Amino acid sequence: MLKAVLFDMDGVIVDTEPLHHKAYKMMFNDVGIEVSDAMYRSFTGQSTRSICEFLCKHFDLTLAPIVLEKGKRAHFTRLFFEDPDLQLLEGVEALIKNYHANGLTLVVASSASMFTINNVMKRFNLDPYFKDKLSGADLKASKPHPEIFINAAKAAGVSPAECFVIEDSTNGIIAAKEANIYCIAYKSVHSKDQDYSRADLLITDYKEITFDNVKSLFD
Repeated sequence: MLKAVLFDMDGVIVDTEPLHHKAYKMMFNDVGIEVSDAMYRSFTGQSTRSICEFLCKHFDLTLAPIVLEKGKRAHFTRLFFEDPDLQLLEGVEALIKNYHANGLTLVVASSASMFTINNVMKRFNLDPYFKDKLSGADLKASKPHPEIFINAAKAAGVSPAECFVIEDSTNGIIAAKEANIYCIAYKSVHSKDQDYSRADLLITDYKEITFDNVKSLFD
Protein backbone atom coordinates (compact mmCIF):
# COMPACT_ATOMS: atom_id res chain seq x y z
CA MET A 1 0.00 0.00 0.00
CA LEU A 2 1.29 3.44 -0.93
CA LYS A 3 1.79 5.62 2.13
CA ALA A 4 4.51 8.18 1.30
CA VAL A 5 6.33 10.05 -1.46
CA LEU A 6 9.96 11.20 -1.23
CA PHE A 7 10.74 14.27 -3.33
CA ASP A 8 14.10 15.39 -4.59
CA MET A 9 14.05 19.20 -4.83
CA ASP A 10 16.29 20.78 -7.48
CA GLY A 11 14.99 19.68 -10.87
CA VAL A 12 11.86 18.16 -9.31
CA ILE A 13 10.26 20.99 -7.33
CA VAL A 14 12.31 23.97 -8.58
CA ASP A 15 15.21 24.62 -10.95
CA THR A 16 17.82 26.82 -9.25
CA GLU A 17 20.57 26.43 -11.88
CA PRO A 18 19.69 29.71 -13.69
CA LEU A 19 20.10 31.55 -10.39
CA HIS A 20 23.42 29.83 -9.65
CA HIS A 21 24.64 30.86 -13.10
CA LYS A 22 23.64 34.49 -12.54
CA ALA A 23 25.27 34.51 -9.09
CA TYR A 24 28.52 33.09 -10.45
CA LYS A 25 28.60 35.67 -13.27
CA MET A 26 28.13 38.46 -10.73
CA MET A 27 30.98 37.07 -8.62
CA PHE A 28 33.21 36.77 -11.72
CA ASN A 29 32.56 40.45 -12.42
CA ASP A 30 33.26 41.35 -8.79
CA VAL A 31 36.76 39.89 -8.97
CA GLY A 32 37.44 40.91 -12.58
CA ILE A 33 37.75 37.55 -14.33
CA GLU A 34 36.26 36.23 -17.56
CA VAL A 35 35.05 32.63 -17.42
CA SER A 36 34.15 30.99 -20.74
CA ASP A 37 30.96 29.01 -21.19
CA ALA A 38 33.06 25.87 -21.68
CA MET A 39 34.90 26.43 -18.39
CA TYR A 40 31.63 27.11 -16.58
CA ARG A 41 30.12 23.87 -17.90
CA SER A 42 33.14 22.00 -16.57
CA PHE A 43 32.15 23.08 -13.05
CA THR A 44 28.92 21.00 -13.13
CA GLY A 45 28.62 18.82 -10.04
CA GLN A 46 31.46 20.51 -8.16
CA SER A 47 31.02 22.32 -4.88
CA THR A 48 31.22 26.10 -4.70
CA ARG A 49 34.33 25.77 -2.54
CA SER A 50 36.22 23.66 -5.08
CA ILE A 51 35.21 25.95 -7.95
CA CYS A 52 36.47 29.01 -6.09
CA GLU A 53 39.74 27.27 -5.26
CA PHE A 54 40.21 26.46 -8.95
CA LEU A 55 39.45 30.03 -10.00
CA CYS A 56 41.98 31.48 -7.56
CA LYS A 57 44.71 29.20 -8.92
CA HIS A 58 43.76 29.48 -12.58
CA PHE A 59 43.52 33.27 -12.60
CA ASP A 60 46.32 33.76 -10.06
CA LEU A 61 44.07 35.76 -7.76
CA THR A 62 45.41 37.23 -4.53
CA LEU A 63 41.99 36.81 -2.89
CA ALA A 64 41.33 33.73 -0.76
CA PRO A 65 38.83 31.22 -2.18
CA ILE A 66 36.51 31.84 0.79
CA VAL A 67 36.12 35.47 -0.33
CA LEU A 68 34.88 34.35 -3.74
CA GLU A 69 32.65 31.74 -2.14
CA LYS A 70 31.02 34.24 0.22
CA GLY A 71 30.49 36.67 -2.65
CA LYS A 72 28.80 34.05 -4.81
CA ARG A 73 26.57 32.87 -1.95
CA ALA A 74 25.55 36.45 -1.14
CA HIS A 75 24.50 37.06 -4.73
CA PHE A 76 22.61 33.75 -4.84
CA THR A 77 20.73 34.48 -1.61
CA ARG A 78 19.61 37.90 -2.88
CA LEU A 79 18.56 36.48 -6.25
CA PHE A 80 16.71 33.65 -4.50
CA PHE A 81 14.26 36.07 -2.93
CA GLU A 82 14.16 38.72 -5.68
CA ASP A 83 14.60 37.06 -9.07
CA PRO A 84 11.26 36.25 -10.77
CA ASP A 85 12.91 33.49 -12.82
CA LEU A 86 12.78 31.14 -9.83
CA GLN A 87 9.43 29.39 -10.03
CA LEU A 88 8.01 26.01 -9.11
CA LEU A 89 8.25 23.52 -11.95
CA GLU A 90 5.04 23.19 -13.93
CA GLY A 91 2.47 20.99 -12.25
CA VAL A 92 4.42 20.19 -9.10
CA GLU A 93 2.35 22.33 -6.71
CA ALA A 94 -0.86 20.66 -7.88
CA LEU A 95 0.80 17.24 -7.51
CA ILE A 96 1.97 17.99 -3.97
CA LYS A 97 -1.52 19.14 -2.98
CA ASN A 98 -3.07 16.09 -4.67
CA TYR A 99 -0.88 13.68 -2.70
CA HIS A 100 -1.41 15.54 0.57
CA ALA A 101 -5.20 15.60 0.10
CA ASN A 102 -5.14 11.84 -0.38
CA GLY A 103 -3.36 11.25 2.90
CA LEU A 104 0.17 10.54 1.68
CA THR A 105 3.13 11.51 3.85
CA LEU A 106 5.55 13.76 1.95
CA VAL A 107 9.28 14.21 2.64
CA VAL A 108 11.91 16.27 0.83
CA ALA A 109 15.21 14.40 0.35
CA SER A 110 17.62 16.74 -1.46
CA SER A 111 21.36 17.14 -1.92
CA ALA A 112 20.89 20.89 -1.48
CA SER A 113 21.83 22.58 1.79
CA MET A 114 19.15 22.83 4.46
CA PHE A 115 19.40 26.62 4.08
CA THR A 116 18.33 26.35 0.43
CA ILE A 117 15.67 23.72 1.16
CA ASN A 118 14.12 25.87 3.87
CA ASN A 119 14.17 28.94 1.64
CA VAL A 120 12.41 27.09 -1.20
CA MET A 121 9.75 25.76 1.15
CA LYS A 122 9.25 29.19 2.71
CA ARG A 123 9.15 31.14 -0.57
CA PHE A 124 6.53 28.86 -2.10
CA ASN A 125 4.57 28.06 1.09
CA LEU A 126 5.14 24.31 0.85
CA ASP A 127 5.95 23.52 4.48
CA PRO A 128 2.34 22.63 5.41
CA TYR A 129 2.40 19.71 2.99
CA PHE A 130 5.66 18.06 4.09
CA LYS A 131 6.30 16.05 7.23
CA ASP A 132 10.08 16.40 7.07
CA LYS A 133 13.03 17.74 5.05
CA LEU A 134 16.42 16.04 4.72
CA SER A 135 19.60 17.53 3.29
CA GLY A 136 22.35 15.40 1.81
CA ALA A 137 24.79 18.04 3.02
CA ASP A 138 24.17 16.76 6.56
CA LEU A 139 25.07 13.15 5.69
CA LYS A 140 28.37 11.32 5.45
CA ALA A 141 27.71 10.20 1.87
CA SER A 142 25.84 11.98 -0.92
CA LYS A 143 23.83 10.55 -3.81
CA PRO A 144 24.30 8.03 -5.43
CA HIS A 145 24.72 6.59 -1.92
CA PRO A 146 21.26 5.48 -0.73
CA GLU A 147 21.56 6.90 2.80
CA ILE A 148 19.35 9.94 2.20
CA PHE A 149 16.42 7.90 0.89
CA ILE A 150 16.79 5.24 3.57
CA ASN A 151 16.60 8.03 6.15
CA ALA A 152 13.73 9.74 4.32
CA ALA A 153 11.61 6.58 4.39
CA LYS A 154 12.30 6.29 8.13
CA ALA A 155 11.35 9.96 8.58
CA ALA A 156 8.07 9.25 6.79
CA GLY A 157 7.50 6.27 9.06
CA VAL A 158 7.17 3.79 6.19
CA SER A 159 9.02 0.84 4.72
CA PRO A 160 10.78 1.13 1.33
CA ALA A 161 7.92 -0.90 -0.21
CA GLU A 162 5.34 1.66 0.93
CA CYS A 163 6.76 4.71 -0.82
CA PHE A 164 8.34 5.99 -4.00
CA VAL A 165 10.93 8.57 -4.96
CA ILE A 166 10.60 11.33 -7.58
CA GLU A 167 14.03 12.11 -9.04
CA ASP A 168 15.49 13.84 -12.09
CA SER A 169 19.16 12.86 -11.93
CA THR A 170 21.22 9.75 -12.61
CA ASN A 171 22.75 9.81 -9.13
CA GLY A 172 19.37 10.28 -7.47
CA ILE A 173 17.84 7.38 -9.38
CA ILE A 174 20.74 5.12 -8.40
CA ALA A 175 20.37 6.19 -4.77
CA ALA A 176 16.66 5.37 -4.77
CA LYS A 177 17.16 1.97 -6.33
CA GLU A 178 20.05 1.12 -3.99
CA ALA A 179 17.63 1.92 -1.15
CA ASN A 180 15.18 -0.59 -2.70
CA ILE A 181 12.60 2.12 -3.32
CA TYR A 182 10.42 2.47 -6.42
CA CYS A 183 11.72 5.41 -8.45
CA ILE A 184 9.86 7.69 -10.83
CA ALA A 185 12.18 9.74 -13.04
CA TYR A 186 10.96 13.18 -14.09
CA LYS A 187 12.44 14.35 -17.38
CA SER A 188 11.77 18.07 -17.70
CA VAL A 189 12.82 20.67 -20.24
CA HIS A 190 15.69 21.45 -17.85
CA SER A 191 17.01 17.86 -17.76
CA LYS A 192 20.31 17.32 -19.57
CA ASP A 193 22.55 14.29 -20.05
CA GLN A 194 20.88 12.11 -17.42
CA ASP A 195 20.54 8.31 -17.49
CA TYR A 196 17.02 7.15 -16.62
CA SER A 197 17.58 3.47 -17.40
CA ARG A 198 17.32 2.30 -13.77
CA ALA A 199 14.11 4.20 -13.06
CA ASP A 200 10.92 2.17 -12.69
CA LEU A 201 8.89 4.77 -14.54
CA LEU A 202 9.84 7.75 -16.72
CA ILE A 203 7.50 10.74 -17.03
CA THR A 204 7.55 14.17 -18.64
CA ASP A 205 4.40 15.60 -17.05
CA TYR A 206 3.31 15.45 -13.41
CA LYS A 207 -0.28 14.81 -14.47
CA GLU A 208 0.91 11.29 -15.31
CA ILE A 209 1.46 10.46 -11.64
CA THR A 210 -1.50 11.86 -9.73
CA PHE A 211 -2.61 9.76 -6.77
CA ASP A 212 -5.27 7.93 -8.79
CA ASN A 213 -2.66 7.02 -11.42
CA VAL A 214 -0.04 5.61 -9.02
CA LYS A 215 -1.96 4.05 -6.15
CA SER A 216 -2.59 0.85 -8.09
CA LEU A 217 1.18 0.31 -8.41
CA PHE A 218 1.29 -0.43 -4.69
CA ASP A 219 -1.90 -2.48 -4.18
